[in-house]
Amino acid sequence: MKGNTAVISLVALAHGTSHFFQLVIPPLFPFIKDDLGVSYAALGFVVALFYAVSGLCQPVAGFVVDRYGARPVLIGGIGLLAAGTLVAALAGNYAMLVLGAAITGVGNSVFHPADFSILNSRIEAEGLGHAYSAHGVAGSLGYAAAPVFSGTLGALFGWHTALLAAAGVGLGVFALLLANAQRLHVPVETVARRQSTRQDLRILLAAPVVMCFLYFAIYAAGLAGLQSFSVSAMTVQYGVPAALASSALTAYMVGSACGIFAGGFIASRAQRHDFVAAGGLAIGASAMLVIAMGAIPGAALPVLLACTGFAVGATGPSRDMIVRSSTPAGATRTIPPCCSTPSRQSKAAL
Repeated sequence: MKGNTAVISLVALAHGTSHFFQLVIPPLFPFIKDDLGVSYAALGFVVALFYAVSGLCQPVAGFVVDRYGARPVLIGGIGLLAAGTLVAALAGNYAMLVLGAAITGVGNSVFHPADFSILNSRIEAEGLGHAYSAHGVAGSLGYAAAPVFSGTLGALFGWHTALLAAAGVGLGVFALLLANAQRLHVPVETVARRQSTRQDLRILLAAPVVMCFLYFAIYAAGLAGLQSFSVSAMTVQYGVPAALASSALTAYMVGSACGIFAGGFIASRAQRHDFVAAGGLAIGASAMLVIAMGAIPGAALPVLLACTGFAVGATGPSRDMIVRSSTPAGATRTIPPCCSTPSRQSKAAL
């Protein structure tokens, strides 16, 4: 691998791996429920804990990235994902499953601060739209791969084996990133080391950063609801088989990946990234409203959800460019979930 392609590929692989681990356990819930004798509510707490820990630790990860560099944080995050999944794979009781979720939540918290720190520092400004696009596509592909991977292995060999295999995937990515660590090196700015906690908090609470945080919080809530409940909702409202409802959700994920890819070209040419983001989300929201109203035949669900995914996915690279340009002067990666930003040098190049 050479130059920018190598950096983008490694960072995209890490991001896709983080999304893979976000969805690797839920498809195994029916097997885990029967084996450990727990309720779906208890298993729902495992997922909630994972995201709560990840969200709470993500601003902390930003501080660590600023002071000690993105490379060790990124590689360490992959290691924690693999370690937490290994703990869950070896779980003989509910407590170990919860411990595994907590460890993987900490590991998952590092990716947006570390990913964007590396991309913003190593990729030229004119190539960032494509870099963000590849980053987002990899995340969508990680989401799409996880249910197939763990669900199939769980049905064939049991949930313990499925999670052991997933931990093996994490260890493989960890080894690959470690072997290419030099490509991920980002110099730590002296100003970041000298910055006080008060200055960090001032950046964290700046109006543009808070607005970006609220945007991502609402977006994440909608996506989590879609992933968790859309299949059940479609089977009840439209009376379609679960297989068709599942294929509709898969169509959304594939459409989202295609939209993110196209969004990279849009972001590289657009002058008003806010118009791109607002327009794509408006189209996606309108399509989801049509689905919620039951205004289409059930057979059309995969097509409309694929279009919805494309429209929303296309906003991703432009959204990331908005975050990059909205950061207060002097800020780096010390910001809330998903709101990662450039160094002062790279921002000056805008």
